[in-house]
Amino acid sequence: MSSVFVVNSGSSSIKFQLIDLKTEESRLSGLIERVGEPGSAISDHEVGMRVVLAKLGDQTGDIVAVGHRVVHGGSDFAGPTLIDDEVEREIDSLSRLAPLHNPANLLGIRAARKAMPDVPHVAVFDTAFHQSMPPAAYTYAIDAELAEQYKVRRYGFHGTSHKYVSERAAEMLGKPLDDVRTIVLHLGNGASVTAVDGGRSVDTSMGLTPLQGLVMGTRTGDIDPAVVFHLHRAAGLSVDELDVLFNRKSGLLGLTGMGDMRDVQEAASKGDAAADLALQVWRHRIRHYIGAYFAQLGRLDALVFTAGIGENNALLRRRALAGLEHLGIRVDDDRNELASREARVISPDGAAVTVMVIPTNEELEIARQAASVV
Repeated sequence: MSSVFVVNSGSSSIKFQLIDLKTEESRLSGLIERVGEPGSAISDHEVGMRVVLAKLGDQTGDIVAVGHRVVHGGSDFAGPTLIDDEVEREIDSLSRLAPLHNPANLLGIRAARKAMPDVPHVAVFDTAFHQSMPPAAYTYAIDAELAEQYKVRRYGFHGTSHKYVSERAAEMLGKPLDDVRTIVLHLGNGASVTAVDGGRSVDTSMGLTPLQGLVMGTRTGDIDPAVVFHLHRAAGLSVDELDVLFNRKSGLLGLTGMGDMRDVQEAASKGDAAADLALQVWRHRIRHYIGAYFAQLGRLDALVFTAGIGENNALLRRRALAGLEHLGIRVDDDRNELASREARVISPDGAAVTVMVIPTNEELEIARQAASVV
């Protein structure tokens, strides 16, 4: 029996899962929290990794690869990559594009490589799936030399989720992947939309960073860049203050004071006008991208909801798609309301566009990609 050990390292956490390659099922999973925090017994990621390996016990002998989630791979990494010291340095150099994520991912990589030096380690990048976007989709209209020098372009994120879900959608349709056109809505606290043509990402809502696109729990999503200049000049906000404002104090939180969609929905149901407006803004942005990507694809076979909100919130799924019947997008209320953890179709039989709910499985996708390298 062989398996892949999947590691998703945060700045103060290590999320892990052991995936059996034959059954593609999880043999063990867990989360080490409060790494390096005051008073914690887990002083750093090396100690945390030793705790994880103790949990794995004898199963470590079955591990053929360690798959590491890395958020930003820039334009250099278009697929899963065997990690060596040079790859570590390149991931580190990309930290300026993902300062909240890549440094934390690196902590886990270094700790795991030290703890398991005889097993191949593979980096699987959130951005890699979107490297198939054409230049017209990823190019920002700014000074070309400046953009080239500082790697300013759209990269996209949630790539492992969008890849897994779009491939699963093709399976459910019973069609070859290269003949399926899909819009995937990854809706969670972080959220993104991707247009997938024949298994290839051709456009996605996130950009240089995960800030662009949909309204999220604490992130603005799309916003006029001149808002930065205006708030700097009129409100005296510094670059760092604006960074915190847009990434951590905006989105649903900025509109309502609540960053959790469940709280916003409850407040709206009780007549809170700010919460109701936030839901309308959230919905409006989603529909904007559905229309744009439908136009880009030319034909739409499937529209898929995934991630926390997409998988579990029937009311918001229905509201997001209400009024799109002229595009062939319809939801069957009974199917939509059915509570299930399984992948399922929620559109009526015979609908022009098949609407699905597919639980994402980023850990399995990372395991598959890591195994493909070794």
